[in-house]
Amino acid sequence: MTDLETRLDRLESRAEILALISHYCKACDDRDVPLLRSLFREDSWVRSADGRMKGEGLGGIMQMYRKRFEVLGLSVHWTHDTVVTFDPADPDRATGEVFCHAEAVRNQQVLVGSLRYEDEYRRDGKWYFASRLLKFLYYVPVQSYAEALASPLRQRGYEAPMPGDYPESLPSWTGWLRHYQPEEQRA
Repeated sequence: MTDLETRLDRLESRAEILALISHYCKACDDRDVPLLRSLFREDSWVRSADGRMKGEGLGGIMQMYRKRFEVLGLSVHWTHDTVVTFDPADPDRATGEVFCHAEAVRNQQVLVGSLRYEDEYRRDGKWYFASRLLKFLYYVPVQSYAEALASPLRQRGYEAPMPGDYPESLPSWTGWLRHYQPEEQRA
């Protein structure tokens, strides 16, 4: 491809990947199983950093979502910013990070969450999710939001409170703590 064709392909691919991400939110919120299924392939996988979600292959992914949908009531997902990075050696591969918020009813409890997806996308005629890793900043009952946001135990949507998956695990966060945080705030 010429440089112009490559640039055009990347622009079109970025738009298709953003649509893929939007279709994922729509499929989950609408419980549109055929649409959700169309976003993955046989070699795809979906996991959560806390280990609660794990779907390997198309059948495993759909089974995982079936179980999730059994305990979820209404849900709404919003994506915010998305970083897409194309593989310079392969025009049919890209990675991304998707920043999101969600509201959901899980087991009759209203929850709010802030999350990120670390994605890998592949193109086989159209773009699809090769992998999705879900990480939570927080996932808490709505009445606990204010208190939970100031706590390291920010995942409270399940039986026992757990730490948030980020930002404390990020090298940039720990580097900031080591080098820039005022000494009296270091613990």
